[in-house]
Amino acid sequence: MSVSYILSVFVKELPGYVLFAGIFMPVTLLLLLLIAYLRIKLLEVNEELAMAEDPRNVLLNYYSQQKKPRRSGQKERKCKN
Repeated sequence: MSVSYILSVFVKELPGYVLFAGIFMPVTLLLLLLIAYLRIKLLEVNEELAMAEDPRNVLLNYYSQQKKPRRSGQKERKCKN
């Protein structure tokens, strides 16, 4: 007995609703849930990008990029005037 013979007999005796409800439906639902989750995450990222690139906040974005946070443990340099 070969594996292909056993597999063909198994598929012939398998009812169609078991194949549909047990294999096709869960995989399809899983893929649809994954697509919905990724779409929601993409919309969130698009909203954040739109807020970051808002022309009304150009000056705020410019100054926040120029002002880098100081590392802990470093002393602040003072200019002598």
